Amino acid sequence: MKKKLTEVLGIDRLPNYWDRRYTKNLDKLSRPQYEVERHDDVWMTLRDGVRLCVDVYLPKGAGPVPALVSWSAYSKEMQAIERGSIPPESLLFDHSLEAGDINYFVSRGYAYIIPDPRGIGKSEGEWYGVYNPVENRDIYDVIEWAAEQPWCDSNVGMIGYSYFGICQILAAAHQPPHLKCIMPCSYVDDYYQHGYYGGVPGTYMTIYWELSPANNPVSWTLKMYGEEKTKQLMAERLKDPDIAVNSYFQKILNTWPPKYHTFYLDYLLHPLDDEYWQQRSANQIYDKVKVPVYLHCAWSPQGRWSAPIFTAMNDERLACPKRLGVLEGYDGLELPYRALNEECLRWYDHWLKGIDTGIMDEPLYKFSVLNSGTRYEHEWPLARTDWRKLYLRSFGRLRWDREPDGNLPPDGFTHMPPSISTEVNCLVYKTSRFPAPMEITGPIELHLWASIDAADANFIVKLCDVLPDGTRMPLIRYGALRASHPLDPEKSQIGRPVHDNSVSIPVTPGEIREYVIEINPTAIVIPAGHWLELEITSQCPNPRHIEGWTGKVGNMNVVPSNATISYKIYRDRDHPSYLLLPVIPATPEENWVQPLPDDTVIDVGG
Repeated sequence: MKKKLTEVLGIDRLPNYWDRRYTKNLDKLSRPQYEVERHDDVWMTLRDGVRLCVDVYLPKGAGPVPALVSWSAYSKEMQAIERGSIPPESLLFDHSLEAGDINYFVSRGYAYIIPDPRGIGKSEGEWYGVYNPVENRDIYDVIEWAAEQPWCDSNVGMIGYSYFGICQILAAAHQPPHLKCIMPCSYVDDYYQHGYYGGVPGTYMTIYWELSPANNPVSWTLKMYGEEKTKQLMAERLKDPDIAVNSYFQKILNTWPPKYHTFYLDYLLHPLDDEYWQQRSANQIYDKVKVPVYLHCAWSPQGRWSAPIFTAMNDERLACPKRLGVLEGYDGLELPYRALNEECLRWYDHWLKGIDTGIMDEPLYKFSVLNSGTRYEHEWPLARTDWRKLYLRSFGRLRWDREPDGNLPPDGFTHMPPSISTEVNCLVYKTSRFPAPMEITGPIELHLWASIDAADANFIVKLCDVLPDGTRMPLIRYGALRASHPLDPEKSQIGRPVHDNSVSIPVTPGEIREYVIEINPTAIVIPAGHWLELEITSQCPNPRHIEGWTGKVGNMNVVPSNATISYKIYRDRDHPSYLLLPVIPATPEENWVQPLPDDTVIDVGG
């Protein structure tokens, strides 16, 4: 008997990222055939005697099946909430709902395990903040506990998005014997960069207070250093004028015992890259990861989201079987997270059920090219990249040819501290309209000759695609740098500048120096008639910060300086400031994904 593949798989359309040259055994791919049986508040005991409260979802009547562990501090209770997918613009959007599509996988013959970590929800113990070393050890125990249950066939994987993805490699490095594969979706490998992108302090991590329902929060700094040292660090941090002026931070730093927002307290107490951040960073333990890894993210413009999966793929220490995919744009995010269900299914069926789905036959890199299609590559950056310099010029221009004249007056803007002004000043540089489409795929960096009249400052840069009617599209990419964090030339690579974030060396006020700023990698075709805009500024608050009076701290994005700072940007023959862009001249036809047609028919027997 023959049936349409979409009908067999229980989906409306075949994914456009499945390639007919590589997909195998789709007739054997797990199909929706089981009811979901939910077991709430199952208790399990960790190695130190602390008990965790766990929700278990089982395919009814299936017998022993592979298990998927989905872990975060966001609370297990509402991960299966029934209300449909919610986009970010909805008032009900909640970043907590990132455990994945429970019904999708359970109905296809997988057990789904979602615990409350220690100190979260109903579980016992103390919560030490996200990705702490104790948490990673606890995940090991949950994986081994799941493997021993009568409903599990001893094969365990990990699943989930963001927090649920970032913790996977950290847990895999502990090498739980029954963990067979992981698939981190939306992943960061350097947790300092996630909180202090480019060394610039941000308020992003304040969200963990509302996302993580801790019943017993404890500062990791307090656990590491004890009371005396922690009090000393809190007092010292309050001497920073950028921190002291902020009443939200004052609350955190003046509460003792430190039970108020313990994770962001730790964040504030560690402004430089140190042991605290390294304990939470996957790039410290790549050599210990042995299970197959599929790294995925969206082309997110904000923060350091896209770069980590590429740096991980290029890291020789991560020697396990691995693949990379960027198969969605950030604007497509809806939660509960379902965007990659079919790709995840191929991955888990391959490694947990022994079905050769062909996913390991594909080239290492598979990613969408915005405004184009999806394709494969064999390396990153691409070997055929034409590295081109787009120079900053006078009158706010961006040009492919450099300025022929020297000793020109600089451009400039003034940073106004939010304690006296709502002004956010910036400089904008624009290209001409593109006469023909141009593909920009790879890492990007900005070489900026500048001076500031302070000992330190934030550089924030944004790169945008502008439509022929002048509409500014969402960011292509974003970059940031703390001026006092020095470049490390020996570790830097083309398009990937590396700075020493463990030190802060004051800048000589008025000194003209070259700053090299990482801008998140991308893959995009700029259509004919569009142009690029480069914005250079010192802060980037969410526009909603001026509406009403609640939630100001989360909308700051970057923690702004409380000093009035003059920025001067140089862009002449003697100080050639430029964007380094990875222009792709052509792509072989065979690199592009050749999707299966939606009317594909397979033989299902009978």
